[in-house]
Order: sequence, then C-alpha cells, then structure tokens
Amino acid sequence: MTATNTDPVIERVAGHLDVRIFSDRAASGAAAARAAAAALRAALAARGEARVIFAAAPSQREMLAGLRAAEGIDWPRVAVFHMDEYIDLPAGAPQRFGGFLHHELWKAVRPGAVHVIEPGDDLEAESARYGALLGRGPIDLVCLGIGDNGHLAFNDPPVADFADPRAVKVVELDEDCRRQQVSDGCFATLADVPERAITLTVPTLMAGRTLIATVPGANKRAALAATLAGPISESCPASVLRTHPACTLFADLEAYQ
Repeated sequence: MTATNTDPVIERVAGHLDVRIFSDRAASGAAAARAAAAALRAALAARGEARVIFAAAPSQREMLAGLRAAEGIDWPRVAVFHMDEYIDLPAGAPQRFGGFLHHELWKAVRPGAVHVIEPGDDLEAESARYGALLGRGPIDLVCLGIGDNGHLAFNDPPVADFADPRAVKVVELDEDCRRQQVSDGCFATLADVPERAITLTVPTLMAGRTLIATVPGANKRAALAATLAGPISESCPASVLRTHPACTLFADLEAYQ
C-alpha cells in the first residue's frame, strides 16, 4: 500500500506514549485533530456529554482548524476549558488564551459551556474557582502542546510538580518560557511578556482520560527529545506523558529530527 500525507512516516512507543511523526506540520495537526474528534465522539456516545481542556498556542492552530471542521461532534453537549492564562494582561488583550481559543475554535463550534480563567484581584480565589469547575466531572480529553523548555501548560521546570496537591495554581514564568512567547510572535519584546500566570497543574492535566499532544516545529526539537528519551523528571515536565495510559503525541519531522 502506498503511503499518503495522512500516514505517519514514523511510529514508535516511548513508555506508554504512542508517538506518531508526520512529514510536515499540516499533516501532524490534521492527524491530531482526527484523533481529538474521535475521542470527543466516543465520550459523547458513552456519557452523553464531554468535557475537554485546550492549550492555546500557535503550535495548536492546525489541530484546532481540523477540529473546527470535524463532523459528527454535538458541540452543544461539550464543556470546554483552557489550561492557563496570563496575569496582568487587560481582559481584551489579543494574547489572552481564552480569546485565542474563542477565535480559533469556540466561536465556530459553539460549545454548550465555555469556562475561562479570569485573573482578577484575588488570584487564589480564581484558582480555587476554576479548580472546582474542573472537579465537577471527569475530563474526557486534554489537547495540549509542549513548550520549548518542556513545559506543560505553564508548569515550567522550576515550578512543575508531578505530585502537586493543587488543581490550579499561580506561577512565576521562567525566562525560557517568556522568550518563547516572543519567538512565537505573541509579544514584541521580552519586557512585554507577563511574569506570572494561572495554570492547571500537572496532575490536573494527567487526569484527563485521553491526551492528545501536538508538537510541531524545529523549535520543539530539544524538548521533544527530552520528552521521549530523557529521565521522567520535572526538569522536562512533558516527560511525564510517557506514564499516561492513553496519550498520543503528534509531531512533524522538523520537531523529531
């Protein structure tokens, strides 16, 4: 059988992690979208509803576009969350992650419930509120990425905790993470990037029944190598994905080689 652009060029397993490498960014994003759509359909069929957490980053655009076009998903029965948000950005700032996801997906598919993080004067209260919303039911699907420093959400190496007792927490962003926001084109200069954020913790993300990781681009190469072959350690938070029983990682050759 002749391979097509929809087929992975490399398939392997790292621990429990199913790894699928595609020829280019478009193909890996489309494949991730197909897997995410299938997970949503399965949850809706099994439970009559679905709850999903999304990452918000340029690396997710192709996956979100594919999910936006997917058929057979009864979005009014889906509740959506996002995994992090900057502190000290105005509510209407284009870099706000809730706004990014609204533009890339939510306004097109119209989920039945949209839950966004709203940092205000009482950050601990907002963290507790969002954690309580997440805890009201199972999380069927987590669509995530991996940071250039190996972070998951805003769990950078200095603050990641694989046994964190909290569901959501306030964190200081490390410089590598903040530099990525500039290189991704989200901010003009490092000084523009907020120094703090609210993030879902590693255990909250890992509690999702199905995880789909989308990791395209040469800038992810070092982080992906550490994720797949380094020690399972908070020094590369994404390495914990190798322990999840139902996580699939989609990357392109630029990220993998």
